[in-house]
Amino acid sequence: MEQLIKNFEFSRILTTNPQTKSIVLLGKIDGESAIVSIEKSHFIVEDEENLDLNQFVDSVRLINENDIYRWSSINLVQDLANSPGAKLNIIYPCTETHIRKYSSQEQHYVLETPSMYEKYTKPYIESMKGDRIKWVYNILYEGKESETFVYHDKDPVNGFVLLPDMKWDKLNMDALYLCCIVNRKDISSIRDIRGVHVNFLESIQQRIKEVVSKEFPAISSPDKLRIFIHYQPSYYHFHIHVVNVKHPGLGDGIAIGKAVLLDDVIENVKLMDDYYEKRSLGYLIGENHGLWNFPGFKEEHYKREGKREADIEIGNELKKTDI
Repeated sequence: MEQLIKNFEFSRILTTNPQTKSIVLLGKIDGESAIVSIEKSHFIVEDEENLDLNQFVDSVRLINENDIYRWSSINLVQDLANSPGAKLNIIYPCTETHIRKYSSQEQHYVLETPSMYEKYTKPYIESMKGDRIKWVYNILYEGKESETFVYHDKDPVNGFVLLPDMKWDKLNMDALYLCCIVNRKDISSIRDIRGVHVNFLESIQQRIKEVVSKEFPAISSPDKLRIFIHYQPSYYHFHIHVVNVKHPGLGDGIAIGKAVLLDDVIENVKLMDDYYEKRSLGYLIGENHGLWNFPGFKEEHYKREGKREADIEIGNELKKTDI
């Protein structure tokens, strides 16, 4: 890792985020494209009763003061093992898909109808399998990252791997972030979930809660966890996100139009077996996303939006007539 950082040649900033205190850089390492993301660490407090402000503050520079209010810049006391200043991730060599994903981009709200899914999204999903998710199969079947596994059930149908997400530094329990990747290959996204999967999903959720409570005593009870899935997901092999409800920096990862609670998914298919096959699903999508640029997708979206606007205008005119 040290050598990769030393060899990184900066090209441009892809994005910065003042909420998560992060920056994403594009550059090259040994002539190949690389993405480096740096996020400032959350404060770790292990002994609240004996907390000393000086354990955080190294040096101070006053900015200003007014009456009882004072504000300043400080340098923090940092310890790489127990209190690091930031977390750094590297994707190398990265692809154009990675670069688009991490770049600043305009967002759009899309209401994906079942027909849009069948015509555009489903073919796009199929195009994103194979070698594009080989790294997932390396985890599931080749033992890659096995040294970090929190739990591993090798059953081909009901089994899964639970491991730390790359967004978590494995130090700060307030920011606990785990990923559950299932072994089975027949679920690509929320659209594939049916009533027949209820027992499977309930079993996984229960085991996740039991394992986390056992392995991470700081998570004192299951209601301290937020368990959800994404649509659209980052990759099309079914996986579940598991985070501390106190997680301070998930950004749009838990926003409406992205995250769907696993409990809601289970209850929906209990009510209607083919709920996710029949209903329209709304979500946010960036202009750099492969699906947005999949042939015909955004054109269909704009066509539908134009029709909806026309319908609304007709409705308003009818109301005026009624009055």
